[in-house]
Amino acid sequence: MSPRYLLASCVVLLLSGCEIPGVYPDPKIAAREADAKATGGACRHALRGIEDCYTLNPKASKALVFAGWKEMDTYMRENKIEGVASVVKIPVDGSAPVEEAVASSKEKAAPEAKEPRSGKAKAS
Repeated sequence: MSPRYLLASCVVLLLSGCEIPGVYPDPKIAAREADAKATGGACRHALRGIEDCYTLNPKASKALVFAGWKEMDTYMRENKIEGVASVVKIPVDGSAPVEEAVASSKEKAAPEAKEPRSGKAKAS
């Protein structure tokens, strides 16, 4: 074997265990993309229109938000899942909207007056 082949094989062996910058996708970008898809899915589950979702999440990629929204829509239709309605209250001072979940009919029917729990057992 010539020294040239030996040197080339050593270089290949050394580089095989390295992570070369720029070869793999940036994990921050992948996380942002996954976040945008999850946001779209959450908007669909919350019975929110896609336009409202875009308005509430201006920094997210619209294409990825739509992809997540559409994917969740398909999933909910196939599995006959009902969405959970939410109410967004927009403050007068122009700060960020505050989201408040609407109670379902089962929660409204539950008795409101419950005895507070304490660590002590009642004596009979």
